[in-house]
Amino acid sequence: MKDFILVIVIGFCVGWLALLPAKSIGVAITPFLVAGLVVGLSLFAPFALFLVKLLGKKWKVFEEFGKFAAVGTLNTLIDIGVLNALMITTGITAGIGFSGFKAISFVAGTTNSYFWNKFWTFQNKLPVSVSQYVRFLLFTLVGTGINVGVASLLVNGIGAPDGISASLWANISALIAVFTAMMWNFLSYKKIVFKGSAQKSELGGE
Repeated sequence: MKDFILVIVIGFCVGWLALLPAKSIGVAITPFLVAGLVVGLSLFAPFALFLVKLLGKKWKVFEEFGKFAAVGTLNTLIDIGVLNALMITTGITAGIGFSGFKAISFVAGTTNSYFWNKFWTFQNKLPVSVSQYVRFLLFTLVGTGINVGVASLLVNGIGAPDGISASLWANISALIAVFTAMMWNFLSYKKIVFKGSAQKSELGGE
């Protein structure tokens, strides 16, 4: 039950955070859209978790990756939300300013990622330690480089294709960057950062 409550919280937060990039690219924020995103994602999240739990009964990695994906979605929307808040506030959508904004937004998402993945995805019940946090930061920095590098290459190197606004292309590039770094993060967290200290919780599994 605890897992389903937590994933509903994730869906609820993602629904609200999704409004920022929607506003940035010019989508009209209506009560219907707000209700659709917030309620829809709050209902979809536990359904998706139920499915990965079924697969997880045979292959544990499916449940872990399902949780990681849920946390990753929240991290992504924190990342994209902070990025769009900065772009909306400053009007900057490209150049070195965009790269700086992308780094700031990624760090915000990553901070959220550490606690959710440590205590929920990989069920690491040990106290937060300096050595573990340093390992997490080191591998996250590589992920940050991948994330910021891919986004900056797409925005500043390739540029927006004809017919796509700078703001929309910035968001598309940011999403591509997030998913490129996603597999790196999952494997490094699972195999190195939390390896050997992840423990099954009698209270948190069902």
